[in-house]
Amino acid sequence: MSFINQRGEEKVRPSGTEGRRGPRLFSGIAATLRRDVKLHSLSRWLLAVGAAAVLAACNRGGAAAGRTRIQAPPAPVPTAIARRTSVEPTLTIAGIIAPLQNVAISTSLSEPTLAVYVNEGERVRRGQLLALLDSTDLRANLAAQEALARSDDARVAQTQYQADLTYQQNPDQVTQARAALRSAQETLAQGRQDLARDRALVTNGYIASQQYDQQTTTTRTETTNVRSAEAALSSAIANQNVNGTPTRGLQAANVASTVAEAASARAQIEQIRSQIARASIVSPVDGVVVNRNLNPGEYPGSRTSFTVQEISSVYAELNASSADVFRIRSGSPVSLIAGADATGRVYHGTVVAVLGQVQPGSTNFTVKALVQNADSTLQSGIPVTATISLGRSQGVGIPTAAFLDDTNSSVLAIRRGTALTQSVRQVATNGTTSIVSGLAAGTPVVANGQLGIVSGQKLDGSRGGGGRRRHASPAP
Repeated sequence: MSFINQRGEEKVRPSGTEGRRGPRLFSGIAATLRRDVKLHSLSRWLLAVGAAAVLAACNRGGAAAGRTRIQAPPAPVPTAIARRTSVEPTLTIAGIIAPLQNVAISTSLSEPTLAVYVNEGERVRRGQLLALLDSTDLRANLAAQEALARSDDARVAQTQYQADLTYQQNPDQVTQARAALRSAQETLAQGRQDLARDRALVTNGYIASQQYDQQTTTTRTETTNVRSAEAALSSAIANQNVNGTPTRGLQAANVASTVAEAASARAQIEQIRSQIARASIVSPVDGVVVNRNLNPGEYPGSRTSFTVQEISSVYAELNASSADVFRIRSGSPVSLIAGADATGRVYHGTVVAVLGQVQPGSTNFTVKALVQNADSTLQSGIPVTATISLGRSQGVGIPTAAFLDDTNSSVLAIRRGTALTQSVRQVATNGTTSIVSGLAAGTPVVANGQLGIVSGQKLDGSRGGGGRRRHASPAP
């Protein structure tokens, strides 16, 4: 027989007990059963009421928590005042290192190579011997040419002596010719007088005609002598004119000709000496040998024997866009770092040129910056990142983060506690502060344009100045 105890548990009595206790025991059991049932029903009712109370309390707590979240203060909004200020904007662009000079060394000599003294990668100084060519043939030519030059110098001296002698003799010859002419003329004049006298005498019969004829012949001879003397004088004068003076005339020309031949011989000597000097191939600059194309025994030919790069100073050839070149000026300071340099060392230089298009039709330009490289750390071909100073710019400044988008053309100005979109134009920036036009100094602005504040949204505490933190009301 089963029953329910005070805890509401069903129990089973062992068989055989009912017969032993009788009706009296049965009636006691029935009373106990009724009491246990009542207690069990009461317990279940109390449990149900308690659960309802707990549920109601939870609902009230959740509603209260919801009301607390809605009423929490809004997140603060940073603001700033547009103020007149100045910035030093910079431009960061990439490029590559190029040598100050890339010198290709060759020779026009066709002599074999005796020795080569450097290898690729070695540092050389200006004037250092790189290689030596065999100059035996050249030295033999030099000796022959020097002997010819000495002969020419002797001819110059001989010609000069002859000219000097001629200059002295010509005036004497003219003088002698004039004296001979005067003598012939005087003799002719006397002979003509004698002929006239003899003509009168022969006419009157005082002398024989034979004597007259003899005087006639003599007069004719004296006339011929005068003509010969005149010719001799003309020839002497002509010779004097032709031979001239030390500055003009035949003798001066002869001297000049021999002097020119001697000068040509000396020039040949200098040319051969120059060729002998070029047999010693030297570096024209301080630098690094980056190419060697010559070995002992080889003939250099017309090829490049060595390439030496001067890198005590180097060029940073920077890639710029068409928009960049309008802002970069020659003389602007440049700082750069080498991409592969883990030390982060900063090198300094100056913009020396803004070059035109890299290729016709392209929009890429080259900016050349001269960089000091005393320890030759920067090698040709190393990639670099350069920061170019664009010069100080003044105007109305705001935080660069205040722009609403990447075009940097609008901000949120605060007027009467309301954020309103304001169009501006960025003039310059250093990455933190931007100089803008279109915004009056003293205007408060939202300092961070990426907070989701929209135009027309109210900001609590709006009557204060910039630089304070305001609280945004919900967007309408």
